[in-house]
Amino acid sequence: MQTCLHLGAHRCATTSFQEYLRQNADELETQGIGFWGPRRTRNGLLHGVLPTPSLAGAQSLAKRARGRIKMNLNQSRERGIEQLIVSDENLIGSTRTNLRFSGLYSGVGERMARYGEAFDGQVTSVALNIRSLESFWTSSLTYAVARGHRVPSAIQLQNLAESRRSWRDVITDIACAMPGVAIKVLPFETFGGRPEQQLALLTGCDAPRSHARVRLNASMRLEDLRAHLLQGTAQELPQSEGRWRPFDEVQCAMLRENYADDLMWLAGGAEGLAQLVQDPEQPAAGLNPPQTDVTRGRPHDKQDRRLAGSG
Repeated sequence: MQTCLHLGAHRCATTSFQEYLRQNADELETQGIGFWGPRRTRNGLLHGVLPTPSLAGAQSLAKRARGRIKMNLNQSRERGIEQLIVSDENLIGSTRTNLRFSGLYSGVGERMARYGEAFDGQVTSVALNIRSLESFWTSSLTYAVARGHRVPSAIQLQNLAESRRSWRDVITDIACAMPGVAIKVLPFETFGGRPEQQLALLTGCDAPRSHARVRLNASMRLEDLRAHLLQGTAQELPQSEGRWRPFDEVQCAMLRENYADDLMWLAGGAEGLAQLVQDPEQPAAGLNPPQTDVTRGRPHDKQDRRLAGSG
């Protein structure tokens, strides 16, 4: 049985993907595809994988967790599951921790090493969704403020913009923690609203289209966010409407540049550590890309005259 850890990340339509899998679980099982989501992983299944204060001791809890996971894997295998997707974005950390340390998933390496050990080497692949850092941090801040987090100060926003930790570092940490496990990277901009396409690319199955356009946990607009907060906190937000844009133009440019570097690194092979999953509906151009601009007209004629008259 192949086991894929779908890690999210947060604010990358992960909850919507999980709901899609949950709603189609019965149909997918007929194709030999199983699904473990947060309702299962956060209900005691993974307790003890990460160290927690306990009288039983960390080693004892970790041993019990391995046994519990092994038993559940065997049960899935006995039901005829050939491909299992374990999806939980909290496996790699939390939005709160990201904001506290002004960086992307700083402890992901240790966490994934522990989960790899808990699954006893049965993880065959890892799927990671990434997102433009500008929109990722904006969505994370909106989510956090809506749940009681303070409105970020100018210093906090600058720290996020200047952070040198990017998705490349997250991917590298995961690869080091789980050597030999295939890492597939799916950009939110391409696959965020297309869970059926994600599933098809991860499993090779004939993915159902039912419930494929369910959208959960979308970021609040400013007017809704202000109405949701206490008056004192709401006054700290801009009085405009639409999406909240906490970063200024310079900070946005810094975040976009970092993300562009990440995508370029992935497109170049990511040093063999990960695979950037491409949109199958938009194949990359080959060595001889098609020439789409084949019509000459007045703009070309004007340009030719200007060139002829120069020098």
